[in-house]
Amino acid sequence: MRPRSAVRHHRTVRVDDPARSGTSELPDGRLLGWAEWGPRDGVPVLLVPGAATSRSLGADTGAVDALGVRLISVDRPGLGASSPAPDRTFASFADDIRRFADLRGLGRLPAVANSQGAPFALACAAVGAVGALAVVSGADEVAAPEFRALLPADLRGLVDAVAADRAAAAERLAGFGADAMWAMVTSGAPDADLAVYREPGFERAYRRALAEGFAQGPEGYARDTVLAMGRWPFDPARIAVPVDLWYGALDTAHSPDNGAALAGRIPGALRHVIPGAGGSLLWTHSEDILRTLLARAAG
Repeated sequence: MRPRSAVRHHRTVRVDDPARSGTSELPDGRLLGWAEWGPRDGVPVLLVPGAATSRSLGADTGAVDALGVRLISVDRPGLGASSPAPDRTFASFADDIRRFADLRGLGRLPAVANSQGAPFALACAAVGAVGALAVVSGADEVAAPEFRALLPADLRGLVDAVAADRAAAAERLAGFGADAMWAMVTSGAPDADLAVYREPGFERAYRRALAEGFAQGPEGYARDTVLAMGRWPFDPARIAVPVDLWYGALDTAHSPDNGAALAGRIPGALRHVIPGAGGSLLWTHSEDILRTLLARAAG
């Protein structure tokens, strides 16, 4: 873990509407929705969004523009503008990203994954579908036995439900919608996060992304969560690309140990724990995250 010498005070986060958006047709006829920020000729970076959020919520646009990044966010199947794929897996998502990158001539992208997007991006890294990875406030493998005693009762109950009957757990999760997700994100969040989430512009952008994420119904979110709450079918020890893990010290929602165990499972992974920060690092520390990712991808 790299020590951080100072706490960054909150400043207004700039989350602009996408500069460009559209869909790309995969060889099997399904569509993947995408959105972009930054210059068309910028360095392409893939964004794997968090739980139930669509392609339309990016990182801090000021950092994206300053670094000359072409940030490309992709909706997972069944969310936003991407066609459903009810039986999708981590492996099929990695295949989708390979095909999407080929279709658009993007090569092997470096990637940023936020929150529940983390295991999907790690699955991509495990098969070499991305060239470097920044996991930001990443959902850990909470079904791993070493974490069981550390989990809150409600999360432990969900992990047990997924292990017992995935279909039944997905039906239970189908009761969620955009408003319930917003309440879950903000309830119990530390002040460092609420200062971001309650900014009118940010709240509007986040809630719009949630509404788009649930526009096809709750099945896409439910499938994501069932996959994320189960044992991961890929081995992090097989990841051979550079990986940085970013956590806020006040974030208790995404990893029982702020990614310490996960960092130990990924060869060469670097862990950054930011004092005084919560789970909103994708937006409050966009420049640090993207600058480090670009350096690692080039190095």
